[in-house]
Amino acid sequence: VQLQASGGGLVQPGGSLRLSCAASGFSLRDGGVAWFRQAPGKEREGVSYISRDNFIYYVDSVRGRFTIPRGDKAETTVALQMNSLKPEDTAIYYCAYYDGYSADRWRQRSRYSYWGQGTQVTVSS
Repeated sequence: VQLQASGGGLVQPGGSLRLSCAASGFSLRDGGVAWFRQAPGKEREGVSYISRDNFIYYVDSVRGRFTIPRGDKAETTVALQMNSLKPEDTAIYYCAYYDGYSADRWRQRSRYSYWGQGTQVTVSS
């Protein structure tokens, strides 16, 4: 059972990146998937979440810029489309899997069973 996040890189402010979370050994459709990020010197924070029933949630700082494409929650992959990137979006991005229906407390790290290893996103000119 494994999760792997990929797609990070260096991008200029205003640019876009598309991250992918790939699962092996289980189906992402059986639960919810969150994207977290951790900037240097800061705590890991929840950015976005898609529930088992495909309800999608965003933290205020990324709403309108980041998207989990609805219908993109495939058997083994979930994407995070990031547009209009800002320097403050620079962080290591992680995906995490929650084995359940509820979206309550989706930003709480302890609820997640599996974590990917993270992918670095750097927004800089």
